[in-house]
This record gives sequence, C-alpha cells and structure tokens, in this order.
Amino acid sequence: MKRNITLRHFRCFVAVANTGSFTLAASQLFLTQSSLTATIRQFEDAVGVKLFDRNTRRVAMTPEAARFKAEAERILSQFDGALSDLESLSQGRQGHVRIAVVASVTNYFLGDAIAAFRQAYPRITFSLHDAGSALVEKMIVNGDIDFAISTPHHGYDELVYTPLFADRYGVICDAMHAYARGARPLKWSDLDPAEYVGFTEDTGIGAHLREHAGKPGFFEQQHDEVSRTSSLHAILRGGGRYSILPALAASSIAPPLAPGTAPGPFVFRELGSPRLSREVCLITRRLRSLSASSELFLQYMRDVIRDKPVPAGVKVLGRRDGKARRDS
Repeated sequence: MKRNITLRHFRCFVAVANTGSFTLAASQLFLTQSSLTATIRQFEDAVGVKLFDRNTRRVAMTPEAARFKAEAERILSQFDGALSDLESLSQGRQGHVRIAVVASVTNYFLGDAIAAFRQAYPRITFSLHDAGSALVEKMIVNGDIDFAISTPHHGYDELVYTPLFADRYGVICDAMHAYARGARPLKWSDLDPAEYVGFTEDTGIGAHLREHAGKPGFFEQQHDEVSRTSSLHAILRGGGRYSILPALAASSIAPPLAPGTAPGPFVFRELGSPRLSREVCLITRRLRSLSASSELFLQYMRDVIRDKPVPAGVKVLGRRDGKARRDS
C-alpha cells in the first residue's frame, strides 16, 4: 500500500500530542480544526493505527502513539536542524572553504583577506593546500578543492581560468652578489646558468620559464632546483647563487624598500631581453557552482587584490583608478 505520509502529518501529530487538544494544536499550526482533524485521520489510515482517543473533554494518545511520539519529534528535529544548517550555509554564517593559493598570493594577499573575512564570518573554516600548479589543477578537476589562485599549467578544458594579475620576472640574489649592483635591467645574456637556482617542472614558475623564456639551453644545464619559494632563502643566503622570480613572489624575500631605507640581505632586479611576465588566475571547475562560503571568501580575496598597493612590476587586472597599481 502506498503511504503518502509527509512532514505535515508528523507536525500535526506532535502538536496534538503535546497540547492534548485539536483546538490548541490547530491554533499553533495556523490551521482550521477541520483541516487538522482530516490530516490526523489521513495519518491513522495510512499507518493503520489509531493515534488518539477522543472524548468531549480531552484528547489522549493511544499506547502506539505514545511510543511513536519520541521518534516523530526526533525526525522533525533532525529535519529542522538540517534545514537551518543549509540556510546558514547559504547566508555564509557557517561553512568550510577548501582552496589552494600560489605562495606569493598567500604571503601578500591571503592573510589580509582571511583577517577581514573572519570579522564578518567567524564560523567559516578553511583548508589551505600548498601544492604545485600541476597538482592544483588536478585537485580542482577531482573536486578536492573549491577553487585555486594559481598559474595555469596544463590548461584543462574542464577548468575556467580567470586572470587576476600579472607580474614581471626578475633576478633575486644576495646583496653581495654581482647581479645586485647596477640600476639598469639585467639581460638573460648577463646570467651564468651554472649559478642559477631553478624551480621544478611541476611548479607554475618552473613550467612557465621553460616554455616562454625562449632559452632552452639555459634550463638544460645542471643547476640547483627548489619546489617552493620559501626554500630559496636557505640557498641564496650562502651567496654565489641567484634565482628568477616574478615580482610578487620576490617581495616575500626582498621586500620593496621605502625611500631612504638601507637595502636588505637580498636584492630583486628587473630582467629583460626578453621581458617576461606570468599571469595568476582564479581557477574553477567549469559548470560547477562554488559553495556560498567560497563565493563569499572569493569576494574578499578580490577586494584585497584590487585595493592593496603592490610592488613595482605587478599589474592587477581590472583596476581603473591606478591608485595601487604598479607596473613600472
């Protein structure tokens, strides 16, 4: 037998059971008494059990109804709780954001975005993944993360790449290195490949330089390699080595100097001939909507990237006023 039982039947049953009155229960549920009575009869007919004994003075549960009442209340509580959680997610009051962000964005923008976001949405939590660009793309394809801010690597058809900013490559080295001296941009022809500290091919920087620098022989020679920008500090501080980084990535090792400030332990100089820039993108899965929490946080990230002053050589795409844009 088909049982057309709905949550309406459960709510009506629990209301009558708690009040002991069809009149009071109908008032609580904003129903007419005749509608409530009809609903209870439908419920009784569907389950084949009498739920209430009625007389002129009171309504009493049958033994079967008394045993079922706790279960009915549990079902309603679970449903109402799940619905409340869903509404909270949609309004951004709680939730979880799973993202991967390229190291330079983590160091320069992410902390500011999370701090501002926490003020408005303290119950939303984060999973931050640190991985190379190749792995990041696979994580989005597989649904392991919601979105990434990274450099394109393979360029999957099922992913959408929305450019956020571009930054120019330059040389970073110890302040005592010969490449640290001078004001003009360095040229590729100035560089000794034997002293170069490169990035592994699974990283966005490593893949981009190999593909776009137009210097295949330069990268084929044996040299030191790292897979994280954070590892460069240990290698470069010993002197005698240099690396090639985008301007934003270099800012975590060689911060831009204020006028009149003494140079730090590392120096970053623009690299030209050819001049080379990378593009950092928001990477999402095509035809898959972001969660409400991710959408909210992404807006905070966009705001910080748009408004925060950036080092020379970084060009934030979409800025109209030029106030914080630095591409010279």
